[in-house]
Amino acid sequence: MKVAVVGATGLVGTKMLQVLAERNFPVTELIPVASPKSVGKTISFRGNEYVIVSMEEAIQLKPAVAIFSAGGSTSLEWAPKFAEAGIPVIDNSSAWRMDPTKKLVVPEINADALTKEDLIIANPNCSTIQMVVALNPLHKRYGIKRIVVSTYQSVTGTGVKAVEQLHGERRKQVAGESVDYPMAYKYPIDLNVIPQIDVFLENGYTKEEMKMVKETCKILRDDSIRVTATTVRIPVMGGHSESVNVEFETDFDLNEVRSILSEVSGVVVVDDPANQQYPMPMDAHERDEVFVGRIRRDESQPNTLNCWIVSDNLRKGAATNAIQIAEYMMGAGLIA
Repeated sequence: MKVAVVGATGLVGTKMLQVLAERNFPVTELIPVASPKSVGKTISFRGNEYVIVSMEEAIQLKPAVAIFSAGGSTSLEWAPKFAEAGIPVIDNSSAWRMDPTKKLVVPEINADALTKEDLIIANPNCSTIQMVVALNPLHKRYGIKRIVVSTYQSVTGTGVKAVEQLHGERRKQVAGESVDYPMAYKYPIDLNVIPQIDVFLENGYTKEEMKMVKETCKILRDDSIRVTATTVRIPVMGGHSESVNVEFETDFDLNEVRSILSEVSGVVVVDDPANQQYPMPMDAHERDEVFVGRIRRDESQPNTLNCWIVSDNLRKGAATNAIQIAEYMMGAGLIA
């Protein structure tokens, strides 16, 4: 199968190539696409070298599917052109997520909604993905009324520039090196916490926070769920963490909650406080699962659960989810 990866040289694009290889996706020909300055260069995939091509050339090569991770403006311009050529696009940017004509897909939850008519498919925000994977089975059992979520997000969610800033600050602070490094953030990130991800909106929330609010309802197919979020950048690698408070329609049993989560494919329960066992970003790094722990009742009000959710934002939060969508489409005969 011919597969185009648009944004192949970026942090997520590179991870997509890695995940395609790991999952043995049937790529017979890779079509790597990147910015004009990268066209003509080569990248390695499964031991072979592939020449990076332009958007126009990628369309002419007629891939069976194109997986985009090149930013919203690029997607808005080029995804429709791929679609017009009959090439399904799985897009990792925020460009199409809230478009009512486009599906916003987490395969474990709503891939069944996809049809051959869906030529632009949106990959959700990384923080939303890991939360809904864990909460969906509980929503089916108890009915979610309200979610209060605070995130603790890895610098990898910002990109290579943020990783370089963190490493540069760490070398300067710890080793005393005099090094130049880019500033992805307005403030230092090492030994700091920045309570802002993306731009602020008129309502005082950031764009990232409102993504979680709106995307959660769309993916779970329930507009009655109330969601409020605070998203925070912290100086870690490996994955995003979330403190989640969920109010249900009905009461629950904690042992049943753990049992339900333990039976969900792609979810791992790590919840043994007596032995200080709980999910951490360092454990989620390079893993595709969503890890859940610190499962306990909110004693301040009825029918409310607290939990801690962790996942590798570059994998399940981006690359893996997109490739799982492609796998579903292939299995359903939507691409070949």
